[in-house]
Amino acid sequence: MIDSKELAILRRNYSKQVLTESSVNQNPFEQFSKWMNEALSAEIIEANAMALATADNNGTPSVRIVLLKGLDERGFVFFTNYESAKAKNLIENPKASLLFFWRELERQVRISGTVEKTSREESEAYFKTRPAASRIGAWASKQSSIIPDREYLENKFEEYKAMYPDDSIPLPPFWGGFRVIPEKIEFWQGRESRLHDRICYLKEDGNWKIVRLSP
Repeated sequence: MIDSKELAILRRNYSKQVLTESSVNQNPFEQFSKWMNEALSAEIIEANAMALATADNNGTPSVRIVLLKGLDERGFVFFTNYESAKAKNLIENPKASLLFFWRELERQVRISGTVEKTSREESEAYFKTRPAASRIGAWASKQSSIIPDREYLENKFEEYKAMYPDDSIPLPPFWGGFRVIPEKIEFWQGRESRLHDRICYLKEDGNWKIVRLSP
């Protein structure tokens, strides 16, 4: 086991950028788009990867990485199997938090809010953009369920591949998107001496209020 003393001395000083109330866009979605574009320009691997935190109706938390696949003024969209553990959490307790971490830019974005399913039309439109193998995989995998071994999964994949030999693979009825509708969005920029910049947008009476948080 790693020595705790080795962990204790791990630290890094952040000094690349600053973040001020006057420099951010008044619209948090525009500010997020700016940062996402900068992450893409920096060629960060899977810049759209985000930690998704959910909780069931007993308050038991769970977190995993998913990919952002849609963004507009309504919220942040990802797709999954509606029978998965994360989906069951969100159906029981339709609240979630997201976290983006772009280490190379010394930045984080935290988002929290309520959750709704995307429309069937939105889910179908995205599903059609996926590679054929990924669409077959959506049918083959009963996500989060216990399976006997890897061979079982691969056999299921081959079964559905034979069932849909051409590109016309339909959207499974148990698969689709969720939209996180933000009530709070925080932009974090690493700074020296751990005096980080934290600019937070809070939704109040339909409008966004910008505040600075202590690090």
